[in-house]
Amino acid sequence: MTQSIWTLVISSNWNLIYQGRACRKFLGDDEVNRDTFFKNIHNNLIVSCQALEDEPLHGSDIMAKMSQAAKEGGAKAIRSNTASDVAAIKKQTGLPVIGLLKRDYPDNEVFITPTLKEVNELLAVNPDVIALDATIRKRPHGETLKDLVSYIHGQSDTLVMADIATLRDAEYAIECEVDMISTTLSGYTSDSPKFEGPDFDLVERLSKTSTVPVIAEGRIQTPEQARRMLELGAWSIVVGSSITRPQLITKTFTDKIRML
Repeated sequence: MTQSIWTLVISSNWNLIYQGRACRKFLGDDEVNRDTFFKNIHNNLIVSCQALEDEPLHGSDIMAKMSQAAKEGGAKAIRSNTASDVAAIKKQTGLPVIGLLKRDYPDNEVFITPTLKEVNELLAVNPDVIALDATIRKRPHGETLKDLVSYIHGQSDTLVMADIATLRDAEYAIECEVDMISTTLSGYTSDSPKFEGPDFDLVERLSKTSTVPVIAEGRIQTPEQARRMLELGAWSIVVGSSITRPQLITKTFTDKIRML
């Protein structure tokens, strides 16, 4: 397996050190501390449980039940959209939750936790991690990734997941002191290559150079693809639509049947 260059110092406290900085530990009873979070997700599955307003399973109660089902299947954390879903899922499952908030702004391409407004909405429900767009694209209102990351770290013990599309994005995000990077946006920005399947090359290259954990995400459709990501050096994997969007899963069957 490809070895990431970020250093693990394993002791009785399972201390993690990267970028020359000792990882802070959470102290609250209800908090998943930094050490435990990374240890729990290592070589394990994170399930993205999201349903937008126009989807059949939209609703915090439904997403909480979906997340419980994912937990029973072995998921070690949940990635979730909106503050209400984050709160419901934390209460239902007790799993660590990676929260984000998708919101469109006029004349701007950034929509995953784009501004301080969305950050504060999420902080109010105490997610274990906040995921945000960490591409080099300009954010609404002239805000910057570095300012948002600094704000989150200054206001809470919440970790920051950087959703990136390219190596350049990853370098920028790490400079902004994010806690982990995820390949969420690969293939969805104008400067990233388009694939029908996962971006194995990006994950492999990041795993060789990144000083923070690399989370593989995006178009992972089979257990074999997920396993391959771990073999390439990913710290963990996020799978969403192939598990939690039954309308899309059903369509893959009906499309194949029609080809007969």
